[in-house]
Amino acid sequence: MRAAAVQLNSNGDKERNLATAEGLVRAAAADGAEFVALPEKWNLLGGGEELVAGAEPLDGRSLTAARAWARDLGVHLLAGSISERGEAGEKASNTSVLIGPDGDDLAVYRKIHMFDVDAGGVSYRESEFERPGSEPVVAPLGDLTAGLTVCYDLRFPELFRILALRGAKLISVPSAFTLATGRDHWEVLLRARAIENQLFVVAPNQVGEAPPHYSSFGRSMIIDPWGLVLATAPDEECFVAAELDFAVEERVRASLPSLANRRPGAYAWPQETEGQS
Repeated sequence: MRAAAVQLNSNGDKERNLATAEGLVRAAAADGAEFVALPEKWNLLGGGEELVAGAEPLDGRSLTAARAWARDLGVHLLAGSISERGEAGEKASNTSVLIGPDGDDLAVYRKIHMFDVDAGGVSYRESEFERPGSEPVVAPLGDLTAGLTVCYDLRFPELFRILALRGAKLISVPSAFTLATGRDHWEVLLRARAIENQLFVVAPNQVGEAPPHYSSFGRSMIIDPWGLVLATAPDEECFVAAELDFAVEERVRASLPSLANRRPGAYAWPQETEGQS
């Protein structure tokens, strides 16, 4: 399978973001990609209040457009993530949708881990405007199984292990990974998740500046089950692509069978004590 990761510099101009995304999705498909992945908040990247104002339902304009691109091009398209409008009185969700070549949704995943951190002098409080999902999601990707995650999920190896144990041979990580953390952690974490779970990782990232305070690292990557980086994006809006040879994955799992050598009976989650969370 040829996979492509689309790198965007999305901002508050939804018209511009959709047009740029469509152009790069079409270019990736013309390059032979059968699976194309967009980054986190590909249709609208801005402050929390702006995201709430621009949130859409699953049948809204952005995902409707993405479904049309997938159907027209005959590709599997990961519509990165969008801010999904909640019910009345509810917060939005950070939602990733995998779309099949017929334009139908194959899976919907709502980001589990909220980005409530201080990094690079900026205080991020995602939970003020969005609510976490609660369920890991795997989905069919042709003859394969794919696992879905979003950005900050990358720091939680237990989620990736669950997806691998549910049969994932590829995990997508659409992101708006910050410049401050990305310089030191992005590649290390992506390679670690690929090596630990012996699978392919496709990680499209945002790049560059976006209001009010976003500075995204870029360097979208595709990584193989041995941890080798197959493709890395330059610091611009673009796509990168690579051939995913799943026979290589089977050989890695057979020769270094760390997944098969697990000892589930020996593992137990420690009980939380007072003051831990």
